[in-house]
Amino acid sequence: MNAWQDTTALRRLGAYVPANTVHYLLPSIAVAVAFGAVFVLRHKRPLQRVLRVTGTVAPVVVPRLLAATTFLAGSILIFSGATPAAAERLGWLVQVLPLPVIEVSHFFGSLAGAGLLILARGLWRRLDAAYSLTVVLLGAGALFCLLKELDVEEAVLLAAMLGALVASRRFFYRKASLFEERFTAPWIAAILLVVVGSVVLGIISYGWPDISGGTFWRFSPGAEAPRFLRATTGVLVVLVLVAGTRLITPARARPGLPTHADLDAVAPIVGASPEAAANLAFVGDKALLFNAARTGFVMYAVARRSWVALGDPVAPPDDVPDLALRFIAACDRHGAWPVFYKVGTAHLHRYLDIGFNVAKLGEEARVPLGDFSLEGPERRNLRRVCRTAVKDGCSFEMLSAQAVDEQVGALRAVSDAWLEAKRAREKRFSLGFFDDDYVRRFPTGVVRRDGQIIAFANAWPSGCHEEIEVDLMRFTPGAPPGIMRYALSEMMSWGKAEGYRWFNLGMAPLSGLTGSTIAPLWHRLGTAAFGHGERFYNFQGVREFKEWFHPVWVPKYLVSPGGALRPVIMANIASLVAGGLEGVVRR
Repeated sequence: MNAWQDTTALRRLGAYVPANTVHYLLPSIAVAVAFGAVFVLRHKRPLQRVLRVTGTVAPVVVPRLLAATTFLAGSILIFSGATPAAAERLGWLVQVLPLPVIEVSHFFGSLAGAGLLILARGLWRRLDAAYSLTVVLLGAGALFCLLKELDVEEAVLLAAMLGALVASRRFFYRKASLFEERFTAPWIAAILLVVVGSVVLGIISYGWPDISGGTFWRFSPGAEAPRFLRATTGVLVVLVLVAGTRLITPARARPGLPTHADLDAVAPIVGASPEAAANLAFVGDKALLFNAARTGFVMYAVARRSWVALGDPVAPPDDVPDLALRFIAACDRHGAWPVFYKVGTAHLHRYLDIGFNVAKLGEEARVPLGDFSLEGPERRNLRRVCRTAVKDGCSFEMLSAQAVDEQVGALRAVSDAWLEAKRAREKRFSLGFFDDDYVRRFPTGVVRRDGQIIAFANAWPSGCHEEIEVDLMRFTPGAPPGIMRYALSEMMSWGKAEGYRWFNLGMAPLSGLTGSTIAPLWHRLGTAAFGHGERFYNFQGVREFKEWFHPVWVPKYLVSPGGALRPVIMANIASLVAGGLEGVVRR
């Protein structure tokens, strides 16, 4: 059948329609649109009441249910574009609407369907951008259903879905980018199944001859097979463009690093904190999230979807729970995994109440300074090391932060020599790294021989003289054996004289984990790494070094989503500490 015959057949069908078709067809379309609007307005409040009654279940169930209905709406629009329109209704439209309107509505109706298939994943993840675009496409899809084939039933169904979505606006609040959204294998398979199904449906409806390349540019009211072919091509182009965009999308944007004003605001908070590790905020490589009163902050870094907070929030004890929830809410808005790395036991119950999974990372060595002394039988080995260092011509001096400024060049020379000798690279995130401005901020213990600095260790002082923690520990290749034991012993004596209660030697990773058969899998894996992972990291050596000082061992934990996500989260943390994925496999 050629274009003239198609048009003639439809016009012949339209001859049975009364002459005043225009006068009641357009009002009927308006009634359908009005019905959809009334549904949205009249049923919005009852839907919202139902959502309020469902309480905490609704935020989980409703977005997934609406994602499913959105996927269904996209499938309906695509399948509708692959099947012939009702001849009677199409005959009416031909009498009322210009052919370009019908052609454009058919084409863009299928494109709207493809868009809804893609946006369904964003709704599942509760993205606000996906919500806004879905509202637009559902409304447009309902209108296209009326303009392409006067399909009132489809238009009303899409309007009902739109009403349910509009009533659920509060569940879609995350700010993550749609272009960064990952599509899992089941989602990709479902989309492909719909597209392939629509192609098969079109072939069944029109047969092979009518969808050959020669019919692609044929336009007439009755030329539905070419219309289907153009719509299918448009759907495929949209999906290919989306896939291509995902491939060339740049890396996820990172939160901004702290400004000088932020660091100035941090100073009094850190000065009042009993945790010496709060001084890591001054390294400047972590983002800061303040509470509304700016009496506390969370320092964190981003590795892919993991937002990793270092330790508990730094704040007065009463402000810690609200600040932790503020950080968790920020992660939720961006579709990220909230992670708290190296937290203590003080607030562990709060994380458990929220529903997080807790895993032991290792133990932190803290030396009580109240009774610290090199005297006594248990410190005889340490005493011998110190005497040997003095006999070798070594002397110790504790430099104030002001005095460090004059020696920063000599300290950098020692640091560079140490890195080169160890064939190591600077660590990040949970450790400091040598930066002139950073080193100048803290008191530093130095060891000299023949007037030259051969070793140093900088220290973080906490508020209230609760503890002092050692950070960078570096020495030249020619330094005597045991030089850092000598330096740390002298620093502990200095800390005791200054009135500090504890000297923190930092954490021994994977230390103190249980390896029995009834222990959790994470503990058994950690125990195996602690015992047999010396090729990659000197786990046992780190603990043995700290045991020289007879510390009190305090557990440290990882708080995060559990299950299969934990290995991914641990890999993300490792990349943060190592300064990138390359640093994970290289020292």
